[in-house]
Amino acid sequence: MIFNSFEFIFLFLPIVWVLYYLLGKLHIPFAKIWLVVASLFFYGYWNPAYLPLILLSLLVNYTIGAFLGRNWGGDLRKFVAAAGILFNVLLLAYFKYFDFFVDNLNFFFDTNIPLRNILLPLAISFYTFQQIAYVVDSYRLETKQYSFLNYSIFVTIFPQLIAGPIVYHGQMMPQFNDKKTYSIQTKNIAMGLTIFAIGLFKKVAIADVFAKYANSGYNAVDALTLLDSWVTTLSYTLQLYFDFSGYSDMAIGLALLFNIKMPTNFNSPYKALDIQDFWRRWHITLSKFLTTYVYIPLGGNRKGKYRTYINIFIIFFISGVWHGAGWTFVVWGVMHGVASVICRWWKLAGFKMNKILAWVTTFLFVHLAWVFFRAATFTDAITVLKAMFGLNGVHLSGLYTLFNENLWIIGVSLVVGLLISWFAINSMEIMNKQKRSVGMAIYIALLLFYSAMQLQQVSEFLYFNF
Repeated sequence: MIFNSFEFIFLFLPIVWVLYYLLGKLHIPFAKIWLVVASLFFYGYWNPAYLPLILLSLLVNYTIGAFLGRNWGGDLRKFVAAAGILFNVLLLAYFKYFDFFVDNLNFFFDTNIPLRNILLPLAISFYTFQQIAYVVDSYRLETKQYSFLNYSIFVTIFPQLIAGPIVYHGQMMPQFNDKKTYSIQTKNIAMGLTIFAIGLFKKVAIADVFAKYANSGYNAVDALTLLDSWVTTLSYTLQLYFDFSGYSDMAIGLALLFNIKMPTNFNSPYKALDIQDFWRRWHITLSKFLTTYVYIPLGGNRKGKYRTYINIFIIFFISGVWHGAGWTFVVWGVMHGVASVICRWWKLAGFKMNKILAWVTTFLFVHLAWVFFRAATFTDAITVLKAMFGLNGVHLSGLYTLFNENLWIIGVSLVVGLLISWFAINSMEIMNKQKRSVGMAIYIALLLFYSAMQLQQVSEFLYFNF
């Protein structure tokens, strides 16, 4: 079940929402239990085989966190915390990277170890990082609530379970303990519906349009030449932007329908003036996690500039590996790591760049790096890049055969998409600036109506794969 489907919007969500508030009036723990059960159903709807793993992770991490948070055991606490972190890392490593490791072992050492073709459990990257943060926070004595029911909501709540945002114990527990969370708040409902509608429109009316162009090009990389390669890569750059932006909006909007406030995870990243600014805007909660739980413990910027550069590189390398088990993701992470090191050195050296030039440079770098993020193999990525730089020639006929669309429609779509990503205010800014009005209600109703009419062709969100 996904957010942009008939069964979610017109069946699952209304039932869960109505019973949540009805049970909240009767007895708040009933509403909490219902939310956990509904979230587990939402998760298991994809594949019930995923459920035992997330439940095991839930039980183990809660037990470890509760032990650490009570400050028992003296020196044993450090061992328990390390064991908790190792449990999560190994769980993620086995399911996400085992076959990748074996495949490379076979290649480099000419072995013949059989692959297990392990099915990647949905959302394991997200709920694993979230629970690592919980274990570390518990070790630091920064957690105070040890209700298993509240913790279960924290891990499984369906608006953020599949693809974030990554949330933290201290952000969520006060909300789960607030009685107002379980009674209808009209302001939150209005805001939630608005943000959800904008996110749904971004996904089905914009991202999925660019997905067709991007898929057509990346499925035929050997045929790409100069113009069609740029159409292909720009289409993916915009698909990923509106897909992830749409998901982030929908997650925040859905949570608000239940009076739960999620952190902002996306803030117009293509407006960034340097790569550090980009990562303050793109997948904000992942950047915060890596900074808080990797960069700072490694020493941050406290151990000299060269150690700082190494620490910066490490967190982007981890980001690349976290996104996928493949050399293309490793290269993507390395590219961003090197760019971030150069950016920091540039600033410390006192150099400055014209804002327009800085913005163009940042966007082009991000755009080129997305080629590795999207390409099926490293070889495919190099092939696409060669085409983008004109090394495969220029053949206008490719535009017609690959995309099966009028060229002016493709051109206008790309221009409009780029202009929106570069200059339009985002959904959070809309909510902060726009007052509730009849006009706004009609606008949101039209977005929802149009989006609902596009749900016949349902597609998953790109970040579901990570």
